[in-house]
Amino acid sequence: MKTVGIIGGSGFIGSYITQKFLREGFRVRVSTTDISKSEKYTHLKALINAKNLEILPLRVENKEQLQAFVRGCDIVVHGGTPFQLDVKDPKTELFDPTIKGTENFLQVVSQTPNIDKVVFIASVAAYNSDFPMPPGNKALGDTFDESDVPFMSEESHPYGQAKFIANQTVERFLKDYPNLGFEVTSVAPVAVMGKALSARQDSTSGGLQFLFKNKLAPNPFIQMLYDHDVAFALVDVKDVAEAIYAAGIRTGLHGKNYLLSSESWKVSDISAMLNGNTPAGEASIVYKNDAARRDLGISFSPAVVPLTNFGK
Repeated sequence: MKTVGIIGGSGFIGSYITQKFLREGFRVRVSTTDISKSEKYTHLKALINAKNLEILPLRVENKEQLQAFVRGCDIVVHGGTPFQLDVKDPKTELFDPTIKGTENFLQVVSQTPNIDKVVFIASVAAYNSDFPMPPGNKALGDTFDESDVPFMSEESHPYGQAKFIANQTVERFLKDYPNLGFEVTSVAPVAVMGKALSARQDSTSGGLQFLFKNKLAPNPFIQMLYDHDVAFALVDVKDVAEAIYAAGIRTGLHGKNYLLSSESWKVSDISAMLNGNTPAGEASIVYKNDAARRDLGISFSPAVVPLTNFGK
């Protein structure tokens, strides 16, 4: 039985990844930033094959905890960077855990024997820190794929900047260390939609769906999305988990970063589908998924599937 370590394995996306690896017969090690807050991970113990599940405390800024977590793992999935839109202190809340955490993680795994594969859960922000708006080097409606030049602006939301810089950190590491004993593959999901496996209320993805469903705007950023009826590229959380599993077990993907995306819809249409109504507009394809479909074997669900599931 092989062991996979999933940093962030109890979060919105992480829970589905944990579920997938458990179902496939892996021994699964999941991190939690605070082991005393069992409400953040108790739902994982109800999953199929949960007897093969281990929960360990981990903060990615702590190298000793990182070393203990990855030791003995065949595959390590790093999805433990914060995803939040309301930010008071970008350095403490986003940049340090995202960028410094990535640097620490790379150093630790490069010194840990017997790891076969590392999978990074990056973000569409690694390609465009202005998401969901078009990047500064593109016009509204232009398509985007992995061959395009990544775009970052210092005017972007701090989350987008942090994820962009973290991805650049990974790319520099791969150039500096061309002869690693393991493969590194990244995936870059667009806006991830669907129903959470837990009853937690702190998921940004779940929160965004709740706001769109109820047409709420708690801050200027969300209000801007309504005002401009911005088109969002969406992807089902179940498809993201399937893609990460495929990236973890398939070989020959070293150095690749795959966009995970289905359809793009305007916010008004997303709101309609979340409420079980027929959208007024039509789907478009902005972020292409050809590479993920080819190399990872993923058939992406139409956006109405995760949006409908959210309301169930």
